[in-house]
Amino acid sequence: MADTMGHSATATRNTRLVVGFCLLAIAPQIFEFIWSIGTIFGWGAGRGPVAVVTSHVTALLAGAPSAIFGSFGGGTKKVSSDVLLALIYSYPLFVVAILTLFMTIRSAQDYVGGVVLMALALFALWAGSDLQGMRGFSFGAGTAPRMFGGLLVALSAGIALTGLLTDGPPMAHYSWRGPLFVVAAILFFALSIRSLGLVVTAYASFMIAAAGSHETRWLEAAIVGACLTLGCAILFPSVLGLPMPMYPRFLIQ
Repeated sequence: MADTMGHSATATRNTRLVVGFCLLAIAPQIFEFIWSIGTIFGWGAGRGPVAVVTSHVTALLAGAPSAIFGSFGGGTKKVSSDVLLALIYSYPLFVVAILTLFMTIRSAQDYVGGVVLMALALFALWAGSDLQGMRGFSFGAGTAPRMFGGLLVALSAGIALTGLLTDGPPMAHYSWRGPLFVVAAILFFALSIRSLGLVVTAYASFMIAAAGSHETRWLEAAIVGACLTLGCAILFPSVLGLPMPMYPRFLIQ
């Protein structure tokens, strides 16, 4: 009975890891979809949400398999960036997620850390896939990124393998509140700076980031945010000479 309970607990942990790895495998696509929502309100540039979803779903379900079977058949058809993202980044992580179901993980921190580093390396390989490679003894712009990306893939695979072969600590509790609100503040600043201006955007971004801690004292945060916003309003346009809009567009017009 103890073995059965232990196996059930391990299966539950592995299932959670599989779900997390699957989400990690489509994290760039999710990020682009969230970013594309801003185009509806005139924030930023790029494809709309419908185009993003259609393109990535097609790439994952049809484009990438077609490219794989085409390469086996000797085809040399150029593939899109979305298909390359699926081939270089998403598919390898999906394979890792599937294999995780059947593995006994002895050190969760090493295994998960290795997979996350692998995801970072794979994303770097995809990001540099359109750069010129090495020709003979002449280095291209993409030589170093691919070399270091491949090295990081190998090292991260070794770390993940350590988590399977040696005993280690389980996953420690991790709070998502801080990183979530900080990332939200950065995205808000990037999407709103043109339409809302520096003053409103900087202050709102600071307050969003301040919400990442349950120890925040809002009166003090409001005062500090106002001081930092004043500093930014002086630093960027006057001292650094950056052409940044200061106030919301509707007020200026």
